[in-house]
Amino acid sequence: MHIEDKHDGLKKLQLEKLTDLLKEIYPSNSFYRHKLDKSGFKISDLDESGTLEELLGKLPFTEKSELQADQEKFPPYGSNLTYELDCYRRIHRTSGTTGEPIYWLDTADSWQWFIDCWKKVYVGVGLEKSDRIFFPFSFGPFIGFWGAFEAGLQLGNFCLAGGGMSSVGRLAYLLEHEITVVCCTPTYALHLAEVAEENSIELSDSSVRLLVVAGEPGGLVPGTRKRIAELWGGEVRDHHGMTEIGCVTYESRESPGALCPLEEDFIIEVVRPGSSEEVEAGDAGELVLTNLGRSGSPLLRYRTGDMVRLKIQDGQGGAARGADLKLFDGGILGRADDMFFVRGNNVYPTAIETVIREFREVAEYRLRVVESEDLNSLEVDIEPAGRAGEDDSAALEELPGRIAKALHDALLFRVRVSLVDRGSLPRHELKARRLVREKDNQ
Repeated sequence: MHIEDKHDGLKKLQLEKLTDLLKEIYPSNSFYRHKLDKSGFKISDLDESGTLEELLGKLPFTEKSELQADQEKFPPYGSNLTYELDCYRRIHRTSGTTGEPIYWLDTADSWQWFIDCWKKVYVGVGLEKSDRIFFPFSFGPFIGFWGAFEAGLQLGNFCLAGGGMSSVGRLAYLLEHEITVVCCTPTYALHLAEVAEENSIELSDSSVRLLVVAGEPGGLVPGTRKRIAELWGGEVRDHHGMTEIGCVTYESRESPGALCPLEEDFIIEVVRPGSSEEVEAGDAGELVLTNLGRSGSPLLRYRTGDMVRLKIQDGQGGAARGADLKLFDGGILGRADDMFFVRGNNVYPTAIETVIREFREVAEYRLRVVESEDLNSLEVDIEPAGRAGEDDSAALEELPGRIAKALHDALLFRVRVSLVDRGSLPRHELKARRLVREKDNQ
């Protein structure tokens, strides 16, 4: 099959799925029927022959603020429901880290699509039938790794959940059951490794060979990734998804350092923030997604707020994926609303993490952006690794200065770095929020 034919095959598949989705949701999903009508879209447009790009161009973008307003107007679940309420089987809630939490409902079919996407992620990261998967956290209303757990079961893997246990208990459980794959956030992977060191547990001698991390950008931040791999003695593979959109990307063995989207299940657009203009390959932009298999509560051209750098890998897609493989180089760079402005520079938190995680002496950190009418400043609180009460003040005395110099070299502006007491910064099982914005009241 020629490269052009493969590319056309993917576009044709996406067009067919999008057309079927619109025909399914338009009659009964009041949220999208009103939104599409307002944009000038007509259902009869689907009878006209055209390209995927032409059809997409007729569809409006969807913003998270619209979903929040819709659920406030039609509580508790909003009007983005294609079927009667008794058809839905699962409910999850967003974490609320980017605004008011929203609920998301799934029918049995929509949830199975979510699970099937996770199966593709597992294949992409190299899961084997013999692997024993551990989820070292408590499952709750957030969607994080629910689909991964059920996908592992359906694939025939041994799956264990670690809810209701201390970190030490989870480590003992992991060793006892000879776990080979761990699914968690990058922050919690580091925390478990920290607890292991405090309790003289050698994680690098365990059976763990693979960590699938998600929920934060850290899995593809070089310093964080390297540190997790060294402490655990296993490979690190990044993944990203969202409660409201689905299970979107994975880091493949063939393309390390980048996220590969599931293009059979999502239409991918990368646009300039605040506009509809698509970026060129190599440029950063906001990720816009249309999910093609979640008809119960779909999203069309959803502005995720996630910033990615588009990379095109020529001829690597294969017959089903298309000739040109879309990748997000460096993974999720950050969120558009997390970017801050300091001394004339636009900065993402991941740029800070890249530097800080190169220092093994750091257990945890917090960023404080002090906003003033003149120039914003950045301050970093550093919690040293080691046990509380440990007297190594002499060794740590130079650490803030070393980190401040490394940050200055990387960012080209001055950053104030301060030490805080061991154990004083929060630890997170789920998403970590390390960025605090403060007002300068002077």
